[in-house]
This record gives sequence, C-alpha cells and structure tokens, in this order.
Amino acid sequence: MNPAIRLTNLTKRFKLLTEKHGSLKAALLSFKHTPSRDLLALDNISLAIDHGETVAIIGRNGSGKSTMLRIIGRVYKPTSGAVEVDGRMSTMLDLGAGFHPELTGRENIFFNGAVMGLSMAQLRSKVDSIIDFSELADFIDSPVKSYSAGMLMRLGFAVAVETDPDILLIDEVLAVGDAAFQDKCYQRIESFKAEGKTIVFVTHDLEAARLVASRAVWLDKGIIRADGDTISLTEDYLAHRV
Repeated sequence: MNPAIRLTNLTKRFKLLTEKHGSLKAALLSFKHTPSRDLLALDNISLAIDHGETVAIIGRNGSGKSTMLRIIGRVYKPTSGAVEVDGRMSTMLDLGAGFHPELTGRENIFFNGAVMGLSMAQLRSKVDSIIDFSELADFIDSPVKSYSAGMLMRLGFAVAVETDPDILLIDEVLAVGDAAFQDKCYQRIESFKAEGKTIVFVTHDLEAARLVASRAVWLDKGIIRADGDTISLTEDYLAHRV
C-alpha cells in the first residue's frame, strides 16, 4: 500500500532581495537588477507518512516546518524533488486562507468545498454540521471580513474536518482559539485518528504534540534532525534547546 504522503529528495529555495529601496516604485523599477541570495528552506528531505498516522512536525522558527507543510498542501512548488499524496487533503495553513473577505461565512463554506472538489449535493448535506461545529450560527451570514481571528479559526477548522478528508494538514492555527474550542478541536482530531485518517501538524506546543501524535519529525535548518517516537524525540529536542 502506498503511503499517504511521500517526499523524495525535496528541496526548496527562496530568492531574497538583498538591496533595500526607499519606495515600492524604486523597488519595482530596479527589480531586474537587484541582487539576491538564495535561502535554502528545505535541503534534500525524504519522508514517508503512512495512512492512519498522526505526525507532529517540530523545530525552531525558520527550520522549514511551515514550508514543508505548504509544499505538501500544494501552496508552494518544490525547487526539486517529488511530492506524492494518496488521498483527498484538507488544510488549515493560515487564518482565513481560502476565504473571500466579502463573502459570508455560509458562502465561503460552499466556495471552499467546491475548491476541495465536493459536489453541491455533498456540500448541502454537510453545511449544517460545519456551522454547528464552528458555533458561528449567529454570524454565518455576515461577511468574514468582520470575523475575529478566533472566528476565522473556528470556521476554517470546521470546514477542514467536516468535509471528510483522508488527510488533514494543520499549521499552528489552533493556538488562536479559546480553551474550550481548542479542546473540541483536539477531541475531533482524536475521532479522526480512530477513523484511520492521516494527520500532519506543525506545532511549537510540545504538550500538544505528545497528546496527539505518536510520531514526531524534528526539522533543523531545513533538514530532518530526528524522526521517531514523540515522547523521546521531544525530550531530546528540549535537551538540545537548553
């Protein structure tokens, strides 16, 4: 059986401009001639995640965690290497990502569901459960530009989990929710695990990693420093940081 996610010799470089400009106009006019340098965000990473695994991605800021998740989620293209995904993905990578600010919460549910490949009939059958999970019934017909960060997180997570994906990608966004809703999200993640779904999440919360994931991957300066049991790996990570 193919893994849910396979990364093979994955490398990602970003070009950074090295010359400062006094204005946007000056920057645009001189863009072709502005010197740049490469930032190596991911360096020849290979990784396989099986169906039904819950994996926490940990590491310091700038280690490549979010970049890797965005490549898996098809937001970024790799500079080189291959990404294979077996199953329908749902992602929570940024607050409000994929939401049109002028559309209502309800309209954004249908918009996001269509992007994920769901039919109108499927969306109609799921919209009530999405609204119920989000606890935003009083605001669901207001434009999302009026939503707070916590409300965006509620709606985004509800869309992500209630559309029945095979693979769920989460990047740190649960941190903005209130404690009660965070608990509700983690309970839903537990039910996902029981259903044999695949979950990959980036977190700085090592207690959350230990609670949810049996496996952790430690990224350090764009490479995999360690990959293994979450408890022992997070202990090694904490010892290294001291």
